[in-house]
Amino acid sequence: MRYFETRKARIEIIPMIDIMFFLLIFFIMFTLHMIPSKGLASSLASSSSTTTLPHPQVIINLNAQGLIEVDAHTLSPDQLTAYLQQSGHARDTVVTIAGARDTSLQHLMTVMDACRHAGVTQIGLAAREIHP
Repeated sequence: MRYFETRKARIEIIPMIDIMFFLLIFFIMFTLHMIPSKGLASSLASSSSTTTLPHPQVIINLNAQGLIEVDAHTLSPDQLTAYLQQSGHARDTVVTIAGARDTSLQHLMTVMDACRHAGVTQIGLAAREIHP
């Protein structure tokens, strides 16, 4: 008679948990590959009094020869001014200048002047922190 007895249905939860963890890991790995991990290697100047800046909307890379790069495009100072003015909200734009360690002060002032001519008032300088 045991053959005809009805058995209670049982839901196995351990394999379901395993599948959920595998899906979670899959989506995490997929999401990490969607984040762009490109950048430029630069040798920033160092400072012992660095502070955290607000998240910049525009990062300007300035190398030792005075070349200005924004979003992997090399620009002249006039083109940089036009690029910053095209959004129409230059006064609210936060700009960070990442200058090479051996760039001249004149190149830095040229970039800052181009930003000021565009109407940008929030300019920061990127620096590598020195730990005492």
